[in-house]
Amino acid sequence: MAASVACAFFFDAEPVGEPGNHALDACALCTKPLARDSDVFMYRGDTPYCSEECRHEQMHLDAVSARQAARRQQRFSAGAESGCARRGVSVGS
Repeated sequence: MAASVACAFFFDAEPVGEPGNHALDACALCTKPLARDSDVFMYRGDTPYCSEECRHEQMHLDAVSARQAARRQQRFSAGAESGCARRGVSVGS
């Protein structure tokens, strides 16, 4: 098989587990269709975005989500430690 034919098959293949949903068909944030001849901005490995603005918006949303998760974990840990202290239980036990 010629190299150019093999490359054509590679780029036309559907992602595993997602039949009919090509990986680079639309922006992951605003769902704007992506043209084959336009720039594609990637984030988190294989997630496509139509513009730097959409990619940065997703980065911002991820950062906010990570901060909220850290705060929830902190509150949970503080609550678990205070509950153990009231019962006379060591946190490491």
